[in-house]
This record gives sequence, structure tokens and C-alpha cells, in this order.
Amino acid sequence: MNALQALFWALRRDVALAARSLSEWSLVLVFFLLVTSLFPLAISPDKKLLAAIAPGIVWVAALLSNLLALPRLFAQDHLDGSLEQLALSGAPLAALVAGKVLAHWLLSAVPIMLLTPLTGIQFGLDEAGIGTLVVSLLLGTPVLSWLGAIAAALTLGTRAGASLLALLVLPLTVPVLIFGAGAVEAQSAGLGAQAQLSLLGAGLILSCLLGPWLGALAVKIALE
Repeated sequence: MNALQALFWALRRDVALAARSLSEWSLVLVFFLLVTSLFPLAISPDKKLLAAIAPGIVWVAALLSNLLALPRLFAQDHLDGSLEQLALSGAPLAALVAGKVLAHWLLSAVPIMLLTPLTGIQFGLDEAGIGTLVVSLLLGTPVLSWLGAIAAALTLGTRAGASLLALLVLPLTVPVLIFGAGAVEAQSAGLGAQAQLSLLGAGLILSCLLGPWLGALAVKIALE
């Protein structure tokens, strides 16, 4: 298989496997809904306050939901030996990793983006704010997936892997959260969100260029 064929093969494989365990993947969406729904109930119903904190809450909820799904990315394949077979198959490992990460993003981040307009209405965001929030998630969540994938590969087979994964990923995601939430705040303030969205776009391009190779390297290190 060439790189493109390997990418789509890994994508189809992981989506097909996820279809057999939809209940586990649905937990990601339920977690996001619970986190974003509890905040308006727990704090003041002031519309201005809710609109001000909405971007940060949505982004943190998206990050934690992404983190919740990360251990499944390589762990099961590592346990049953499939990951080692993929590494020895002769297909480009970077493309296989890219396909798995793309499947993870489609299953964990896209449903969240589809629900974001409803969450924005719940927090009292206007149309421009909701649109900016969705665009920021579209640009930023793939970066979170790539950071998480590299960390997930590095922690394969380690004790307390999930805790170590969180410790590795959370500090690296701070810039993405700042720019993602800052884009909505700048848009609401009338300053425009182009600067923050451009930085998120640059991060997306960089992660898509370097992520497959770093992910493949991390998998090889974990298998040694």
C-alpha cells in the first residue's frame, strides 16, 4: 500500500471497530454534554457572565472529552499484537498512524462541534460568537488529537498510563486553549478573531506535517 491507501485503510478499520462499541464512544459525547450543562446550573444565571465564560468551558470540556477517548487510540491494538503487525506490515507507519488519528478526531471531535451551537445558545452566545467557537474547534481539535496521539503512543505499556498521558498532554494544550477561547472573546469584543484563528491554523498545519512522523516514531519507541 502507498501512503494514501494506508491512511484510508487505517481510517476505515478504526471506524469499523468503533461501530462495534458505540456505547464506549458515546461516553465522550455524554461527558461533554454533562460538563457544559452543569455550569449554567451551578453558577449565576446572568447572561453576560455565562457568555463570558462559555468559550473557556466549551474548550476545556472538549479537551477533557478528547483526553477521555485517547487511551483507546493504540492501547487495544497494542494488547492484541495488532500494532506490532501494522508496524511490520511494510505499509508506511506514518500514514497508518495518521489514519488512526483521523478516525479518533472524527469520532470524538466532530460530534462535539455539531453540538457546539446548541451549547452556545445555552450560554447566551450570539451567532458570531457561536460561529467563531465552531471554527476555533475545527482548527484546534486536530492539534489536540495529534498531541494526544503522540503522548498515547509514548505511554503504551507503562503503569498508570492514563494518568501519565494526562500529565504529558495537558501542559502542551494550554496554547491551543488560550487561542481557541481568545478567538471568541476577541470576536465578542469587536476586535475580530483573525489573529487567534490564524495561529490555530498555523498549529493545525504544523501538527499535520509533523504529527504522522512523530507519531510513527513514538509507536516504534513503544514497541522496542
